[in-house]
Amino acid sequence: MSEAVSCGGVVIFRGKVLVLYKNFMNSRDGWVLPKGTVEKGETYEQTAVREVNEEAGADVRIRAYIGSTNYSFKAGHKNIDKIVHWYLCESDSYDCVPQKEEFFYDAGYYKYHEAYHLLEYPNEKQILSDAYTMYRQLRKEGNW
Repeated sequence: MSEAVSCGGVVIFRGKVLVLYKNFMNSRDGWVLPKGTVEKGETYEQTAVREVNEEAGADVRIRAYIGSTNYSFKAGHKNIDKIVHWYLCESDSYDCVPQKEEFFYDAGYYKYHEAYHLLEYPNEKQILSDAYTMYRQLRKEGNW
């Protein structure tokens, strides 16, 4: 069993959430949140910001740590246990460009309920729900 660590962001601009559409060789497709693997020498926060920028072309800043998700998958003959650390991120614009080299074919900002129903995986839906609750609380307190 191998372990892997990734970091990602729930990006919000003017109340809307950034999601990406991924289609990997017509075998895995669906809407996801941006995330990726930690590189040597990077902090988790640096990874989250870099991955959001690489996968979605969005410039963001981290506002809070949301939590983590875990899942397992098979890569060849290896079983991989993955943990993903998630951050609530703020963008300054709706600008985004999907990274075609990583099989992302669409990116956009959607209302919370639209983004929630677009997302493919239950663990990402839960992280989105947690993130949006945090976002609403920060706005209520005047900290967003």
